[in-house]
Amino acid sequence: MEHAVEGFLAYARIDRGLSANTLEAYARDLRALTAWLADRGLDTPARVRRSDLTSYMAHLLDTGRSLRTAARHRVAFRQLFKYLVEEGLLDADPALLVEAPRHGRRLPGVLSEREVEALLAQPDADTPIGQRDKSMLETLYSTGLRVSELCRLRLDALHLDAGYILIRGKGGKERIVPTGPVAARWIVAWVRGYRLDLDPSLHVPWVYASPRGGHLTRHAFWYRVKLYARAADIKMAVSPHKLRHSFATHLLDHGADLRAVQLMLGHADLSTTQIYTHVANERLRRIHREAHPRG
Repeated sequence: MEHAVEGFLAYARIDRGLSANTLEAYARDLRALTAWLADRGLDTPARVRRSDLTSYMAHLLDTGRSLRTAARHRVAFRQLFKYLVEEGLLDADPALLVEAPRHGRRLPGVLSEREVEALLAQPDADTPIGQRDKSMLETLYSTGLRVSELCRLRLDALHLDAGYILIRGKGGKERIVPTGPVAARWIVAWVRGYRLDLDPSLHVPWVYASPRGGHLTRHAFWYRVKLYARAADIKMAVSPHKLRHSFATHLLDHGADLRAVQLMLGHADLSTTQIYTHVANERLRRIHREAHPRG
């Protein structure tokens, strides 16, 4: 098992280009699994069965790990066994049908559509910072980008005439994300507006360039979002990632296909996107309780 884990980590680092943080998390979780299996005499991947991995999931929960932590361990060992099968080192994948823990898992917080509108209305687009922030907020809600992807958005990734931007996400994977006409309009307003004062020759590659020649940091943008949320009198804590949650949930609320949302978000696994169906369903139940005479 230890040799298999080392091979997988090398593959994840070299072939998939995963970040150091992701690799460290995989290594930590897979070492815990390997130790647990070794205590039961399961020292090779070929000896591991689905029932063993299901028991391991139960062990994590029984020893006080959260549902989120158990789900993270599951992602790690699923990637390991998938790699072993694809490399021809294992005939069958014992992790394929191991279910994720679902009961009671925490749903991501989501802004209502009215709250989003109030938030987007806060920046003063007649000022340089306000125009930049308006463009960023509209783009974030229209595309569901990760905040790091938004801050590192490049000028050459813009294909606004065709209605999309090209994003290089986790693991270096590229995806096409539709922008929508409102976000496209604000991106153009910024790039052709106050941004030219910062970079008249468009030498800096970043859409949201900073005065120092780099790009706006995610921490700086997070701070701006907090200010606008407070000004909009939104009660819940608001972050750029909450706008990503809201993007996905609102799409599903209005009938979007789950796989289309998965592609736009850049999720490798559909099960990651499925959390938003639970959010949408919970919102429907709440509306029914509050609005129906027999709710």
